[in-house]
Amino acid sequence: MQTDKFILDSLDHELVSLLRSDGRASLAKLAEVLKVSRGTVQNRLDRLLASGTLLGFTVRVRDDYDNDQVRAVMMIEIAGKSTADIIRKLRGLPEVASIHSTNGNWDLIADIRSGSLSEFDSVLRKVRMIDGILNSETNLLLAGV
Repeated sequence: MQTDKFILDSLDHELVSLLRSDGRASLAKLAEVLKVSRGTVQNRLDRLLASGTLLGFTVRVRDDYDNDQVRAVMMIEIAGKSTADIIRKLRGLPEVASIHSTNGNWDLIADIRSGSLSEFDSVLRKVRMIDGILNSETNLLLAGV
C-alpha cells in the first residue's frame, strides 16, 4: 500500500460518499450520478485505491444482524510515547474492530467485538497486558436505541 497523500477534489469526495452508501454500485451507476464517464470513475477508483485513501470495499449489516455478538467500547490511557506500538498491538487482535484517538482523559478508544462473554473476557485480559497501557475503562453496548 502506498502512503503518499494526494489532494482529493470534489469529484473524489462525491465518489467516496456514494461508495459509503453503496459499496457495490456499478461503474455505470456511479458515472451516471457523478455525470462523468465510466473511464473517469475507474481512473479515480484506481487512484484512490493505489494511494491508500480507499482501503477496500466491505459489507454493512443491520445492527440487529448478529444479536449474539458481544460489543464494547474500551477507553485506554497510555503511558509516555508508546501510542504507535500500542496501536500496532491492538490491530493484531482480531476482536478489535476499530481504534480511534481521542481527547480528554483517554488516549484511545477501541471498538471490541467477540462471539461470547468468555471470548470478550479473554480479549480484555490481552489488551490490559499490553505494555504501556496504564488504565482502561470498558463499557458493554447492550441495545441499539
